[in-house]
Amino acid sequence: MKLNDILGKILGTSKQEIKEVQIERELIEYIMNIAKESYPNEFMALLEGKIEGHVLKVTGLIFLPVETSNEGAVMQVFMQPITTNSVGSVHSHPGYSADPSDADLHFFSKKGIFHMIIAEPYSIESIIAYDSFGNAVDFKII
Repeated sequence: MKLNDILGKILGTSKQEIKEVQIERELIEYIMNIAKESYPNEFMALLEGKIEGHVLKVTGLIFLPVETSNEGAVMQVFMQPITTNSVGSVHSHPGYSADPSDADLHFFSKKGIFHMIIAEPYSIESIIAYDSFGNAVDFKII
């Protein structure tokens, strides 16, 4: 077994085919509340989770130092401990578009496999999820 494969197994970062993404309802509600409280500024966090079989289960948020405004958010990802189970990110957009910006797409390509943007009115219907390439993906609330 190659060193990268061994490290991927230990750190939970090995590449596997994902057929479904599941997110706990309480976590979705928490994200909606944080987005509303942060308005008019963006909020940003990493998504915590794990892959079981071919299912990505998103179970929590990882907060790192972040600078936010109503125009964007910059996270200090270099402060993330290597032992965290980060699978992607979530952030809010003040406004009614959850389309990723160029900066969002760049971040998606570098940090994880699943990303969410929540826009106004900060409801379940205003959340769009993306893969690391910026393609919209489905998720299931459990």
